[in-house]
Amino acid sequence: MPQISQLAATWASQFFWLALTFGIVFFVVGRGMLPMVQKTIDSRDRSVAADLAAASSARDAADKAEEAWRLRDQANREAAQTLVAEARQRATAASAATLATAQAEQAQRVAAAEVDIKAATARVLGEIEAVAAEATQDIVSRVSGAQVSVDEARSAVQAAMANG
Repeated sequence: MPQISQLAATWASQFFWLALTFGIVFFVVGRGMLPMVQKTIDSRDRSVAADLAAASSARDAADKAEEAWRLRDQANREAAQTLVAEARQRATAASAATLATAQAEQAQRVAAAEVDIKAATARVLGEIEAVAAEATQDIVSRVSGAQVSVDEARSAVQAAMANG
């Protein structure tokens, strides 16, 4: 068979080239490039570990800062609530004072109005008595023909108004 005879004739040459190729690959890649790759990987691992340590340290610092901020925030909230309570008390006191002043003014106005109403009532009653006295004089003169003085008519009207 020609294929087997060709293989037998070229195997030494093929083996030589195979060994040479593997040798070149072994020395170039295995001895030359692989240590550099390993060194790069080691350097990268150290860098990643350092970055992780720095990140952990930063996270711890951030946690401490957050806790401090929470404490300050809580203290500020308490201070704000105290200020609000004080302001509320001042507003309540001011409102009470304003209401007291308004009530006093209103009481004075009501008293003055009552005095005015009493004066107006007395004036109106006087006018009613005068009109009623005139009407009484007129009615008595028309009905009986007698003349009644203003004082008599007024006293009669006052007696009638007092008795209802």
